Amino acid sequence: MGKTDDRGGRPARSSVWLLDDGRRQAPSRRGAHPSPSGLDRDVITRTTVRLLDQDGPAKFSMRRLAAELNVTAMSVYWYVDTKDDLLELAVDAAYGELRLPEVPEPGTVEEASVDWRALLRATAGEYRGLLVRHPWLSALAGHFLNIGPRSLEFSRTVHQVIRWTGVPAYGQTGAISAVFQFVYGFGTIEGHFRQRCAEAGVSQDEFHREAMRTIAGTPSAAPMLDDVSEMMAARAGDTVEEMREADFVFALELLIAGIEAMAARGRGGAGEDAAP
Repeated sequence: MGKTDDRGGRPARSSVWLLDDGRRQAPSRRGAHPSPSGLDRDVITRTTVRLLDQDGPAKFSMRRLAAELNVTAMSVYWYVDTKDDLLELAVDAAYGELRLPEVPEPGTVEEASVDWRALLRATAGEYRGLLVRHPWLSALAGHFLNIGPRSLEFSRTVHQVIRWTGVPAYGQTGAISAVFQFVYGFGTIEGHFRQRCAEAGVSQDEFHREAMRTIAGTPSAAPMLDDVSEMMAARAGDTVEEMREADFVFALELLIAGIEAMAARGRGGAGEDAAP
């Protein structure tokens, strides 16, 4: 059954970026210009992002948004058709925070002059930071199509970077999945952990120490703790943030090494053109 809009039962389109028949569109410009009160779609979207950061999606409502803007709920609907449309606009606005590296177009520079590893580290790091800053983003990004202009700019940058790796064309989507699904999962867990600590009123290190004490006091979990004690002792960093950063860097380097190996394998006998 298709979803309906917020105001009375007519079928809602699957994305704010699509027409009812599935064709691509920009969001309606109705009410895009500021009203005498200073209200416009950009103001509404920025406020939505702030409320999602503050309260999360479960507590977000159009009535809550209207109260924050000091307008009526129907005034908000002059600028967006549905709550889902607004959430989708908020997702794309969040992607606009990414400071993406400039990636040369294929054929414009020598392949040897492009440091794709640095480009990949920068892009992955930006994506991780975005997911951590906005813990609500991963769930909504998994729900919507993410075909807004800022989301597409991120996707295009990712594809450009992977093309410079030398991975054969048949493996490039797999390389993208390996890196950015890893970052998605890592950033999601990190963001949720930070949020849970903030809600509990404790630091990440305090939360971690309490969890370890609980595990150590649980007979069934004690053998597991013994098994990993040496690994934990060897892990870089003294704080949760330092350990997490070391884990992220090492995991990303593993993926980069894997991409290098697969690119070399492709050049060596897969019969594919490895050049971007």
